[in-house]
Amino acid sequence: MMKKHSIIATAILTALSTGNAYAAQITGKVIDSNKQPISGAKVHLHGKKQSVITDRFGKFSINTDSDSQLHITKNNFIDQRVDIKADQGNVLVSLEPSSVESIVVYASALHKNNLEMASPVSVLSGDELKKQAKPTLGETLKGQPGINASYFGPVSSSPIIRGLDGPRVKITQNGLDSSDASRIGPDHATTNESLAAEQIEVLRGPATLLYGSGAIGGVVNVVDNRIPTDIIDTTTGAVGYSFDTISNTNTYAALLETGKDGFNFHFDGVVRNGKDYDTPAYPSQEEHGDHDEHETHEEHSEHEDHEEHEENETLLTTVPNTFIDSQQVNFGTSYVTDHLTVGFSFGRIDTDYGIPAHNHAHHDHDHDHSQHADDEHVDDDHENEEHSEENVFARVKQDRWQALFNYALHNDYIENINVKAGFTDYQHSEIEGGTVGTTFKNKTSELRTSVEHKLAGWHGIIGYHFSDSDYEAQGAEAFTPATETMSHAIYVLEEKQFGDFTLEVGARVEDYQLSSVITESSHEEHDHDHDHDHDHDEHDENRLFAYELNQTNMSYSIGGVYNYTNGQNIAINISHSERSPLTAELLSNGTHIATSTYELGLSYHLEDGEAHFEPEDIQQEVSTNFDISFRKFTGDFGYTLNFFYNDVENYYYQENTGLIYSAEHGIEEADHEHEGALPVYQFKSQDAELYGFELDTHYKLNEENTVKLFADSITAKLKDSSYLPRIPSNKIGVKYEYALDNLVADLTVTRYASQNNIASYESKTAGYTLVDFSMQYDFELAGNDVMAYFNIDNLTDELGFVHTSVIKEQAPLPGRNFKVGVRAFF
Repeated sequence: MMKKHSIIATAILTALSTGNAYAAQITGKVIDSNKQPISGAKVHLHGKKQSVITDRFGKFSINTDSDSQLHITKNNFIDQRVDIKADQGNVLVSLEPSSVESIVVYASALHKNNLEMASPVSVLSGDELKKQAKPTLGETLKGQPGINASYFGPVSSSPIIRGLDGPRVKITQNGLDSSDASRIGPDHATTNESLAAEQIEVLRGPATLLYGSGAIGGVVNVVDNRIPTDIIDTTTGAVGYSFDTISNTNTYAALLETGKDGFNFHFDGVVRNGKDYDTPAYPSQEEHGDHDEHETHEEHSEHEDHEEHEENETLLTTVPNTFIDSQQVNFGTSYVTDHLTVGFSFGRIDTDYGIPAHNHAHHDHDHDHSQHADDEHVDDDHENEEHSEENVFARVKQDRWQALFNYALHNDYIENINVKAGFTDYQHSEIEGGTVGTTFKNKTSELRTSVEHKLAGWHGIIGYHFSDSDYEAQGAEAFTPATETMSHAIYVLEEKQFGDFTLEVGARVEDYQLSSVITESSHEEHDHDHDHDHDHDEHDENRLFAYELNQTNMSYSIGGVYNYTNGQNIAINISHSERSPLTAELLSNGTHIATSTYELGLSYHLEDGEAHFEPEDIQQEVSTNFDISFRKFTGDFGYTLNFFYNDVENYYYQENTGLIYSAEHGIEEADHEHEGALPVYQFKSQDAELYGFELDTHYKLNEENTVKLFADSITAKLKDSSYLPRIPSNKIGVKYEYALDNLVADLTVTRYASQNNIASYESKTAGYTLVDFSMQYDFELAGNDVMAYFNIDNLTDELGFVHTSVIKEQAPLPGRNFKVGVRAFF
């Protein structure tokens, strides 16, 4: 028996160590198509946490203890993967120049770069990311083809992908959900910091297989190194500072990484303080009242024409209550060997930011909000909690813990085992007049474990994903009830290469459970005196409903990439995905203070001015999506062209009902006039279709000059041919880049078309053109690399209104902004 146990133990140890008995050294050289050495190329040993950089002669040396694969990457070159034997000795690798930047996409899970994926993807990284970084993800990414921003002011703006936002766009940090409340309402900012990221990846179209049923619009994955996954043997870091004139915003950033003997440490922090932002002069909505949300868009246009000729209207050059005061710190540590990575990180966010366009009359305040047009900014410093009682602002606090375990077995079948876990404690308070009105809390636990393997020529992963979200809203204006949402899922993603064609298939099964307790008020009147109609005994009765929603969501996809000639390919992807409604879509019932609306979920039925809870027959949102991409990535001319069509059954959307709500009279027809009455919005479910294209192309005129052209278009309709609300307008742009030695400059002109395809009670949005200029210069100071940059955003001071914004008329885009920044590396 002892001998038998010994044999089993030996077999297990052999599987886990696979070749640890020896270590071979692989040497090699990386050259370009002209056989010239390439310095600074990264050579990574697949499945392990070991990588080296080629020297000025293009040479490298790396250790391996088994047959493996080298992954060689270098900016402006096409990635190369080379299979090696442990005893191979010397390797010669040739990289071909790329006209499109090739970047490994961590969210792909199979170590693919952006040019190899079946689904369209774009990546913002490096110096370009640092220059484009804004306080929110939406503003950082909105210049990319197919991406727009919800824009609730510049400090609360979430990404919109192909016309889809909110719960349909999954926002992750290193593959785990951000777990904030940005999907509850447009005033809730995302908690991801662009400055702290190494790269931001945007996967368009359904990406439900790995990230959950909520991602039918796409995934935005923020990649950072808070848990270091490479062996660090030196101390490196960076410090940065930038200043924006449009809002007098000062931003400070710092990064430090160090390590020894496999133990690594990471720190990063960002502090951002800004005041209310300036905009080109525009008519004050408070001076002549907000546009009637219940008029038709034709009447609205006539209303606007009339207002343009009104005398004595106030012109605003500052959008009140758009300040930001934010601090964020992150710590991480890890232990890394060739086979093992174990790490942990902690991050804290503490942010105050203004909620613009809030009408105090909706909440029985006597403040004259229009006085901000002539007064100085309220609370210029926004420090020490001295916010004006006039202001409505959000206070966000978040603590986030993450853990990582990765073991590379590196045998013939199992490559590695990966486990990620996270816990997020999030709190968002809406504060008015110095008093907390509503507090939203969300505690989320998440676990993702996967096994990467090879079998019979197939390469893939199989995994399990668990998520538990405990959400609650406290306060008089908590329009969503406390809810616990739990999901368990298993998924598989496999690929196999057949010559020049790579096939990719996947599937996911998710058990979705939502539970809540619903309070419904029933207003009753009892007549005790028939001779006096006004003599009634009135009282409210509260009824409680224990509500549960249990659904199984099935998702699957099939796609492929065909490299039909050198440097060109076609990618096709067909996917089917199912999504269950989130709390806000299903159970909303109440006043939303920030958006000045009364919101109702799918589970409510309006009858005789009352909302009745009737949750029967809640159907899943079912999406069938088709994508085809054409890519050319060699030579002086390169492009990516994506076409997509998305057919959605039971599409959840928020509709303006044409009704109004007031505390005194409840819900009633809009022909009644009550001071402070709110428009009533309700989530509905109908079949819809969304289709369009994205284009990103460039031509390299010579070594110094490059011209880029980009465009996107989206059409989004219900099956009855009516348009969906707040769909982004189409855009087209051209960018000219000049690069000489250490200097890089570019000029970008982007035209946003007018949006005339509108839903009921929406108004048309005029088009506008933005001109942006940036310049970057790299130099050395005291032995350290330094990058200095200068940006001019909206150079022509154009007045622009964002159609996707629920407060588009009260919060136009910022005017001309000068930004200067410097970043030093050591």
